[in-house]
Amino acid sequence: MESLELVNTLIFVGAALVLIGIFSSLVATRFGAPLLLVFLVVGMLAGEDGPGGIVFDNYRVTYLVGSIALSIILFDGGLRTRFSVFRGVLAPSMLLATAGVVITAAITGVAGMWVLDLAPVEALLLGAIVASTDAAAVFFLLRTGGLRLQSRVGSTLEIESGTNDPIAVFLVIVLTEYLLSDHSMSGWLVALHIGQQAVIGAAAGICGGLALVWVLNRIQMPGGLHPLFVVASAVLISSATSLAQGSGLLAVYIAGLVMANRPTRAYPSIVGFHDAVTWLCQIVMFLVLGLLVTPSALWDFALPGIVIALVLTFVARPAAVWACLGPFGFERNEKLFVSWVGLRGAVSIFLAAIPTLAGVTDGAVYFNIAFFVVLLSLAGQGSTLTKAAHWFGVALKKTTPSRSRIEIDIPGQTAQEIVGYAVTGDSVILGLSRMPAWARQLMVVRKTQILDPPTAGPLRAGDYCYFLVPRERLPRLDSLFRTSPDVARRLGFMFGELPIRGESRIGEVAAFYGLDFGAADPKTTIADWAAKTLGAKPALDARISLPGAQFVVRKLESGRVASLGLQLNELLRVEPDESLLRRLEEEADELGPLRRWVGRLHPRRPSSPRNDGS
Repeated sequence: MESLELVNTLIFVGAALVLIGIFSSLVATRFGAPLLLVFLVVGMLAGEDGPGGIVFDNYRVTYLVGSIALSIILFDGGLRTRFSVFRGVLAPSMLLATAGVVITAAITGVAGMWVLDLAPVEALLLGAIVASTDAAAVFFLLRTGGLRLQSRVGSTLEIESGTNDPIAVFLVIVLTEYLLSDHSMSGWLVALHIGQQAVIGAAAGICGGLALVWVLNRIQMPGGLHPLFVVASAVLISSATSLAQGSGLLAVYIAGLVMANRPTRAYPSIVGFHDAVTWLCQIVMFLVLGLLVTPSALWDFALPGIVIALVLTFVARPAAVWACLGPFGFERNEKLFVSWVGLRGAVSIFLAAIPTLAGVTDGAVYFNIAFFVVLLSLAGQGSTLTKAAHWFGVALKKTTPSRSRIEIDIPGQTAQEIVGYAVTGDSVILGLSRMPAWARQLMVVRKTQILDPPTAGPLRAGDYCYFLVPRERLPRLDSLFRTSPDVARRLGFMFGELPIRGESRIGEVAAFYGLDFGAADPKTTIADWAAKTLGAKPALDARISLPGAQFVVRKLESGRVASLGLQLNELLRVEPDESLLRRLEEEADELGPLRRWVGRLHPRRPSSPRNDGS
């Protein structure tokens, strides 16, 4: 019975720690404290030196928890990444994720030799442990802070953070094996081992991702099993790849990437479930790491830990960023911000457990130094991430739209999704006269009323609208519903509805906009023409279609049409692309981006020779 009581106690303590961490994070966010740091501190307080008094020193369990959690977190990172993100930043990102990790490890290793009097290989091992940025920490803090970055900076950080962990794992495992082999491992064997890890990891990730998509689309499962199947498969891909001597973390990230860019059944429910599971993995991983550390032992490593953290933050990381991003034309403020976002998190502490598990001499030194570096990184860089983005001018004013995804399980329709958006007064979409042709509007909820699109008319602030959209177009539609008053206002110059006064003559409007009013008298006013077309009592938002355009009644005075809105079909066929939206957000020039974009669509024709009689 005592063993049963112990199990129940462990379950109670574990659930209580998770709940304490959640509620503590809600309080901490009001003071700007990074959430991951809160979970770490809660774990330390529950440990042997804290009020909880729990003695926990099992590195094997820590490694097990870390492996499962990181597999799920990295799969989730790939699951949210579209191939379009790689456009234009793949080379600098991959260089930073590979050569950048080596440069960071080497410079940090030199500091380790000086501060801790380590041998060169031991110092390089310490540098490799803390060399990689933590994808979980970086994007966890970006998402919770609601921060939106300039496209090139955000994409570079996203790709680098998701792909540099495997390189750090390569280095740590190889250097650990080298130390255990009494320095007898040759250089070509090290290179061969690294290449093997990369090739097997990439191949396993591609095959695993394609297999996942195939099973989900071909095999019928009860609805609730799809997300569980994906989570279990992600862990299986990671562990199977590691057993095959490949990089499990690289494999699971690529598998998620493949799945994100293929039509997949139950994708919305899978992503929604992964939100919750990723949160749980973050909480559990940091609580366990907090329990494992002994705060009293950290004081012995305070001075060397501070020195190594400072060298890593202000020397090693910037040197790697300048060396890798300099050739690609990144601006100084962009490189400064990327340098500052070199957050260290659970990956570093997870890697620090490997030498201890393998039996490397003085393994506790690596763990304590890594923990100290992570603690300082989360407290310093983590708490200033949003301020740094604004300080260096890489943060955008736009905010991510509130979007709900609804799964439709119709045979042959895995590429379509139903999505809903809230429309605010500053939504970009209000700058356009009509929705893009590929977004099929289903309904609008306006002041508790459910309206069909013809009845609802143009979207208004406060609406909530639903669309049927191809999955590959979702990021595009997201960009149109984000909040950015500058973009909405500037788009209205060209893509908004054109106001036409009721007393305007048909002939004048036809000549200016190239419209065909048929047999109508050119001297007739637009108001009289609309009244004759619509009947004796025209209604607001009533529409009149012409070849290439349509008019919408916008204002009535004493039952008579006072003004109409003109919507040109050309504005629907030629919609503003993401590059234009990004320039409108990032540039101060009001009309310059619009002029350049129009010029790109309509190249200037060569002028005809002047007939000046010469």
